[in-house]
Amino acid sequence: MGSRAEVLKLFRTLHRTRQLVFKNDAKALEAARQKINEEFRNNQNETSSERIAELMKIGSDVEVLLRTSVMQALHTGSDRLLLIPRKDLLLDNVPYCDTPTRKL
Repeated sequence: MGSRAEVLKLFRTLHRTRQLVFKNDAKALEAARQKINEEFRNNQNETSSERIAELMKIGSDVEVLLRTSVMQALHTGSDRLLLIPRKDLLLDNVPYCDTPTRKL
């Protein structure tokens, strides 16, 4: 874990996710690009395999968080926001069930 190829793969994945999540928002795209590059640059001389594995886990967790939790919104008035959900964020509505299911 933590080989150069895996680190570069995570780097590319984070940038692809950034482009997807912040599509059509130049300010957010640039801020995310700078933050990703800064974090990788700050840790480029890390040699400890445990620390590299920990940083890789943090990076992959951030990618999942961005992909599954971030939604864009536009101000349409002084007290209104227009949410722009991505297709992968929209989930089917699951009805609530008061009685718990029994696991066997």
